[in-house]
Amino acid sequence: MKQKNGSSRNLQVALIGLATVVVIVFIIGWYVYEPVPVVIQGSAEVNEVRVSGKVPGRILHLYAKEGQRVNKGDTLVMIDSPEVRAKLAQANAAKSAALAQQQKVHKGTRSETIEGAYEMWQKAEIGVDIAKKSYDRVERLYQKGVITAQKRDEVEAQYNAAVATASAAKSQYNMAVNGAQLEDKLSTTALVDQAKGAIAEVEAFLAETILISPISGEISEIFPVSGELIASGSPIMNIVDMNDIWFSFNVREDLLEDMKMGSEIEVAIPALNQNAFLEITYIKPLASFATWKTTKASGQFDARTFEVRATPIAPIKDLRPGMSAIMEKVIK
Repeated sequence: MKQKNGSSRNLQVALIGLATVVVIVFIIGWYVYEPVPVVIQGSAEVNEVRVSGKVPGRILHLYAKEGQRVNKGDTLVMIDSPEVRAKLAQANAAKSAALAQQQKVHKGTRSETIEGAYEMWQKAEIGVDIAKKSYDRVERLYQKGVITAQKRDEVEAQYNAAVATASAAKSQYNMAVNGAQLEDKLSTTALVDQAKGAIAEVEAFLAETILISPISGEISEIFPVSGELIASGSPIMNIVDMNDIWFSFNVREDLLEDMKMGSEIEVAIPALNQNAFLEITYIKPLASFATWKTTKASGQFDARTFEVRATPIAPIKDLRPGMSAIMEKVIK
């Protein structure tokens, strides 16, 4: 009887041991084959606008500070550029000279010049009249045989010269009355227009010495300080648009199964100690350097990395650029 009881206890112990082994194996298998969550970390991004000047000069005054909120159209920087002011003075002087020349041409010849040309013409006409009378007398004497042909020819030449002189004097008078030619008038008008264009160009550069904010946002960085020289196109400050904020994630392509355009994802924002829902608005593969290489021995493939952008469905209070966002994906 004692031997039978001992065998029963041994069987019970064996069964308990077997059950214990089964439980341990089950627990180990559970941990080994349990889906492993993959943590994907992203960060908040914003659009950033760089404010630069077209003209070289010296920073005369900065009207904004880093971290300050500005509105579109606010004055941010004043630049002192003596070179631009000098070019404007030159352009104005060229315009004045062109206008004076234009007025001179369009006004025509001075009255004194016209009167003088008329007097010269009348004087030449009197000379023609006297030469004609002399020629007529000599011609009558020649017909009577009183004078030689040579004398007659000399007087005729003097008469013809007087006629030519009178014709030239009349042409000078007509030119004085008519004034400048059409081509001269058009030329002076073109010079005036050219001078106006030069002034408009310089004034456009002069306007660039006062820089205004192109958007409403927050000053994130200021590079020069007051009094510092800057070159043309040098960056002066950056403005971020806090109303246009999104999150960017780098995701391996085998984790994109549930990430589609327009789908929603939930993320945790450690800096704010809260969760938020985002809508995926952008998916694009990164360059080949971001490809995850495999050894080929495991039968896997080279997985590319995609940039996934998502925007908050609802505004997130106190969200700042650079804050991290965490989401978990389970590998099945």
